[in-house]
Amino acid sequence: MSTPTTGQTLTLSDLIAPHLPYLRRYARALTGAQSSGDTYAASTLEAILADPTCFEAHTHGGKVALFKVFHGIWNSSGQPVADLDEGPRARALKHLAALTPNTREALLLNTVEGFSTSEIGTIMGSDIDEAARLIQLARDEMQESVKGRIMIIEDEAIIAMDLEGICNMMGHEVTGIARTHKAALKLGQKERPDLILADIQLADNSSGIDAVADLLEEMGDIPVIFITAFPERLLTGERHEPAFMIAKPYVPEQVISAVSQAMFFASTDVLKG
Repeated sequence: MSTPTTGQTLTLSDLIAPHLPYLRRYARALTGAQSSGDTYAASTLEAILADPTCFEAHTHGGKVALFKVFHGIWNSSGQPVADLDEGPRARALKHLAALTPNTREALLLNTVEGFSTSEIGTIMGSDIDEAARLIQLARDEMQESVKGRIMIIEDEAIIAMDLEGICNMMGHEVTGIARTHKAALKLGQKERPDLILADIQLADNSSGIDAVADLLEEMGDIPVIFITAFPERLLTGERHEPAFMIAKPYVPEQVISAVSQAMFFASTDVLKG
């Protein structure tokens, strides 16, 4: 199956492949987990293969068309996030379900995936005004809902200070800033955070990914947001991958959105909401 474009013919794979890592990122942020997010992404591809006409790349462009198909599946499934009966994570998800419908989706589409309100309207089947209303409502509801402790793993002082300022502005407490793998482990032993914000490349050429892995081995299930100039390197499908990512250079709204989303999936009992 191919779709004609100016001067050439592109296959469905050509049209979808560049945008698939970002759909996977979005799906994981909605569901809070790699496995459930990837299940939705896979269902989107299966739907397109079963009926290529639902993928309206010629009208909307490849990325908008792909996310539009995803949303059709997401909405038809009732937008489930997880199947958990008890525990702090289940309580967080119930809290999440109490938010105004479609607000999280609109916020993520705008601040993390970079869609305009017009594109969000196309993806979600609404108009520009409704998309803008949902984005603002999401910001208001989510920032007021959950507060917690955040660890920052970042070797660039200016970025670390900026992230700390954003977290404090949102009402969260920053437990500290670590510039190396070793410092991150030491900071984690001192105080257990509810969320980790981590760069990938650290000051001594150590890996932020390895630092996070070691912290989680000791602390258990804590949400992590990776901040990287190369998000596609974390979406290879070859290993365990994070649910939450923001790309450098970022804008404050992206950090606010990602932190708000991740806090809803925090598994600790100490979150106040």
